[in-house]
Amino acid sequence: MSSLVLAFVGVALMIGLAGIGSAYGVTIAGNAAVGALKKVDKFGNFIVLTALPGTQGLYGFAGYFIFANMAGVLTPDITALQAASVFGGGLALGIVGLFSAIRQGQVCANGIAGIAQGHDVFSKTLILAVFPELYAIVALAGVFLMSSAL
Repeated sequence: MSSLVLAFVGVALMIGLAGIGSAYGVTIAGNAAVGALKKVDKFGNFIVLTALPGTQGLYGFAGYFIFANMAGVLTPDITALQAASVFGGGLALGIVGLFSAIRQGQVCANGIAGIAQGHDVFSKTLILAVFPELYAIVALAGVFLMSSAL
């Protein structure tokens, strides 16, 4: 397998896994929102909480731009070490994005259920939902640091 193929497999994992996680997380929160809308009309709050797990997919996409544009290593002249770095960074960001988005969707779904029960937990849910997000941001920062070392 050529070095460029290995690097693009890493990019595909980064975008694909983070995107899958976001799709699951948004769906988890969206399902809770649809159920909650049957009880209360808090669509504005629900849409914010439903969209929040979608950011991990954006981080996966941003990781591609970091390697392609900032590091400029996704060329036929890529070395084996650079390709391994792109693959490793892509795998790490992809896995972290996958699981953090799903777990964030679950936190948001619980907040949506609380709001539907009449509790004032929107702002508290946003704060708690930041914690899974933090790890996706740390993974994106790791990709940035890897790219700057190339």
